[in-house]
Amino acid sequence: MLNMTDIMETITMIQEESLDIRTVTMGISLLDCCDSDIGVSCEKVRAKIYKHARELVNTGAVIEQKYGIPIINKRISVTPIAMLLGASGGDPLRYALSLEQAANDVNVNFIGGFSALVHKGFSPGDRELIACIPEALSSTERVCASVNVGSTKSGINMDAVALMGSVIKRAAILTADRQCIGAAKLVVFCNAPEDNPFMAGAFHGPGEPDCVINVGVSGPGVVRAALQKAGAGRDLTDVAEIIKKTAFKVTRMGQMVGSEASAMLGVPFGIVDLSLAPTPAIGDSVAHILEEIGVETCGGYGTTAALALLNDAVKKGGVMASSNVGGLSGAFIPVSEDAGMIDAARAGVLTVEKLEAMTAVCSVGLDMIAVPGDTHEDVLSALIADEAAIGMVNGKTTAVRIIPAIGKDVGDELRFGGLLGSGPVMRLNTASPSKMISRGGRIPAPIQSLKN
Repeated sequence: MLNMTDIMETITMIQEESLDIRTVTMGISLLDCCDSDIGVSCEKVRAKIYKHARELVNTGAVIEQKYGIPIINKRISVTPIAMLLGASGGDPLRYALSLEQAANDVNVNFIGGFSALVHKGFSPGDRELIACIPEALSSTERVCASVNVGSTKSGINMDAVALMGSVIKRAAILTADRQCIGAAKLVVFCNAPEDNPFMAGAFHGPGEPDCVINVGVSGPGVVRAALQKAGAGRDLTDVAEIIKKTAFKVTRMGQMVGSEASAMLGVPFGIVDLSLAPTPAIGDSVAHILEEIGVETCGGYGTTAALALLNDAVKKGGVMASSNVGGLSGAFIPVSEDAGMIDAARAGVLTVEKLEAMTAVCSVGLDMIAVPGDTHEDVLSALIADEAAIGMVNGKTTAVRIIPAIGKDVGDELRFGGLLGSGPVMRLNTASPSKMISRGGRIPAPIQSLKN
């Protein structure tokens, strides 16, 4: 039963503390769209996406109006397209253009799944799709891409890691006139989840149902406000409890929206992903939560410990609130999307090395980081390898979404606008990793993988 206090508290969260449903994402399996003729396959893809998602945006609008809860994005994730390409052959760009047209037809914000899963090696279609990613992202506005290069069970495919450095660099070059946005729509994963609703890394895993609704909830401002109200006199045990209870309330809202969308669309409800995904808006920052916990500036000593506390408490609160918690669920640290992290990076307190340490205890990885445009592609590959190693050894998802700022250097800025925000070009250690990257092969799975 909801009492008036609960209702008023939720209204305050929405109106004053930036609480929102960040995304309602429909996952659609395209496995039955495989065909030996790529033209036939592309037509099946468009038809199936339209059939299932034609009412997605309208449904979101109805729920927003009914409950007064903002739903920022409506998105689609699909089966990794490399699987279809393996059956059809042909030019992968045709699939990207079909996805773009399908997204336009149903008017969603983004569509994810121009993807390949290569953590243990390459199947037919994988190399061709990966090579096409820069052209696909430069030729479309709503299509997002991802590649999973490692897992705790399989180790790290270093041949794929080597490829991705050049793919990221080319994606940035081809969109240099648009703030290098191509690289911002590309994520490289280790241990990629099959049910993640957040872009750019969302895809519909082969173990998922034919069609499903996943919801991503975000509320950094709500958590920070709860800590502010509690005051500075509370110890860290109390801080964790406050965050946990706040995450519980936020997750319940996501559960309600997901259940409602599922019923209206006649599609199974999948998961609630409770991820503290920040925005550039003031008061909607994960960095500011860490500073509220007690770190003077995000990136200073103590930041990793504070983030570990935050991430764990968020997950515990979410699991208490719903048996459908999944995806990534925790705290995101995308630099250009977080007002506090942007300020810390500009001040030189937050560095790439510190961000790498933070990724060992948060939900994703090196995310939305602008680096000098002349960075060698092997350095980009080595960054990916380091992040994948953190994910592999710790049995968690890690990822890299890094943007070479073509024509720019340290201290310059990239400005994407909207949820992607803006950020300073950050300094990198440019000592050459080329000898290691050129070796290729596979980093074997760690001993932790032998759990059967």
